[in-house]
Amino acid sequence: MELEALFAEHRDAVFRYLARYTGDPDLAEDLVQEAFWKLSRRPFGAPRHVKGWLFVVATNLAKDARKTSQRRDQLVRHAGEDLWPQSPPDPGVVLERTELRRSIRAALAGLSDKERSALLLREEGFAHREIAAAVGTTTGAVGTLVARAMAKLARLLDAAEGAGSGP
Repeated sequence: MELEALFAEHRDAVFRYLARYTGDPDLAEDLVQEAFWKLSRRPFGAPRHVKGWLFVVATNLAKDARKTSQRRDQLVRHAGEDLWPQSPPDPGVVLERTELRRSIRAALAGLSDKERSALLLREEGFAHREIAAAVGTTTGAVGTLVARAMAKLARLLDAAEGAGSGP
């Protein structure tokens, strides 16, 4: 299958996954482009399971981007300067949505990489065997992994909600 057709078929799903995984749509768009660039540079053409391969590559790119961002943030803190200006607070409903997204991102960040990947891949409609291949576990363990990830996510969201509802 040609790259353009693969891009048309898988781009939106990879973008949604990365946007949720990273919490940053702009970064997700960059990572989608990089994943498809890597696909185009494969010496032996497209892999047998292109969709799974793309999500594994996308996950690894997101992890690398997070590490780079953490190092950059650490350097900024040590330098004592804030290079990331704060945007003004959004009013009303926009503010509520922003807070909800932040809570969800924080709760997702509280999951392990394996739990987060399994949960988000499930949300994208991946089969258990595809999730197992992507996160490096057995097909039989995927259901338990997803169930535990969902329970942990719910606990983290409940804890965040409880912490934010003080007097």
